[in-house]
Amino acid sequence: MFDMPDYDGHEAVHWFHDAATGYRGLVAIHDTTLGPACGGTRMWAYAGADAALTDALRLSRGMSYKNAMADLPLGGGKAVILGDARTQKSPALMRAHGRAVESLAGRYVTAMDVGMSEADMETISAVTRHVAGFAQKGRTGGDPSPMTAWGVFCGIRAAAKAGLGTDDLKGVRVAVQGVGNVGFDTARHLKAAGAILTVADVNEANLRRAAETLDAAVAATDAIHAAEADIFAPCALGAILNDATIPQIRARVVAGAANNQLAVPAVHGAMLAGRGILYAPDYVINGGGIIRVCGQIYDWSDEAIRARTERIGATLAEIFAAAKAEGRPTHEVADAIARGRIAAARRQKAA
Repeated sequence: MFDMPDYDGHEAVHWFHDAATGYRGLVAIHDTTLGPACGGTRMWAYAGADAALTDALRLSRGMSYKNAMADLPLGGGKAVILGDARTQKSPALMRAHGRAVESLAGRYVTAMDVGMSEADMETISAVTRHVAGFAQKGRTGGDPSPMTAWGVFCGIRAAAKAGLGTDDLKGVRVAVQGVGNVGFDTARHLKAAGAILTVADVNEANLRRAAETLDAAVAATDAIHAAEADIFAPCALGAILNDATIPQIRARVVAGAANNQLAVPAVHGAMLAGRGILYAPDYVINGGGIIRVCGQIYDWSDEAIRARTERIGATLAEIFAAAKAEGRPTHEVADAIARGRIAAARRQKAA
């Protein structure tokens, strides 16, 4: 593991197995300098353990950077469960995962990600206190996806200002890849602001809902990145920005909710910049969800959670300005800021 390309000085990787339920999962803890590691649980039918580990390593590191850029008292971690959420999930398996989280004694706090629901979080909460991001009586927060979408919308306006010269989205063409919970809510905010939408999704029901309720044009999932648009908003799975897709992108701005959009950050961030395409670093623009989760952990008010989420636009504006002034890709600037904040906190702890 230590020689894997995506290993980045992670503090710990824990593997779990429960024979009675068939549960197989892992928790990757990247860094706890700023606070307990926090990041969602993803259930996915991975090709194998190596693919699951790679995903966990990348996602946990992204959570460290995401939490640092959102100025949250949280470190970075991620859990993955190997299995098809549509056919292999059960309450017993969820409880097995909850026991795995509980065994880490608060060093990792879990929440929702792909393949998981609020009902799953509630089941997990029966066996561990270290879970957030779902409706809990007497506590702020809840499903983080609406706040993720609101933060992405705020970020898209900031990206439009920097990349298109206006934050008025009326008449701006946006191609949205993925209109599940976050993607649909993002598209809904864009539509309300006057944007013209093109959408794609592998789920026909999601696609039909977006087409019918948002008056959106429909594109094929393997062509949405190349749609005639001003902004491309990836809101599905990662690695969409790669050798094949970047030369085909017609938009001047890429800003969306998906995690790990750059297949190889050092290569593809530079490739976007070389084409003059402004990229909103994913872990910055999609930080609204973890802000909501953090608000539940620390009992912040709904108003404070929303205000922190809306700062995403200002943070991106600072990144865009620094990237332009320094002649560097935006993801490099964001990475440097995040690493700097973590290093400063580490020095302060050591003092």
